[in-house]
Amino acid sequence: MKPAERMFKHLEEHELIRRAMVGDTAALSQLLQQHYAFVYKYLVKITLNPAQAEDLTQETMARCIEKIKLYNGTSKFSSWLITIATRLMIDQGRRRLWERKWQEKEQQQTLRQLQWQTAHHTDDAWPEVLDALAKMPRESRIPLILKHYYGYTYEEIGDMLSLAEGTVKSRVHHALKQLRKELN
Repeated sequence: MKPAERMFKHLEEHELIRRAMVGDTAALSQLLQQHYAFVYKYLVKITLNPAQAEDLTQETMARCIEKIKLYNGTSKFSSWLITIATRLMIDQGRRRLWERKWQEKEQQQTLRQLQWQTAHHTDDAWPEVLDALAKMPRESRIPLILKHYYGYTYEEIGDMLSLAEGTVKSRVHHALKQLRKELN
């Protein structure tokens, strides 16, 4: 791009920003369209997840619509959008971490309640079985419980979980192996 073209584009963007800040929705729409792909490509590179990048890009554009009047022009408009996108991505990561920790805490509390209840109402081995099941990934634990506690066939479990029958057999086999190893 020639220096004169770059200057014209900068002036055009500056005018679009000015108009968007005073409520011109057409100017704001044009600004967002011009920067959408740029923000999306940036987010794909840092998240390595196109679906997450798409969601964050849309959230960035929505935040831009809400906050356009706060843009002060000290940085390029694209840099301002990248800052918004990056902060949204970091916040999303924090929320996911917090949710994961909360779920783990809930699962541990539920496990302790089950262990206490079973220790007083059933045979002595059940609390250890619950411990071993809690250490298993959900993908293994669910088919194992469906097969050996509820008595479903591999085919029925496959239908329930949208898995091939062979995958269910494999998961149950490996889960049983892990359970026996934990209990010995």
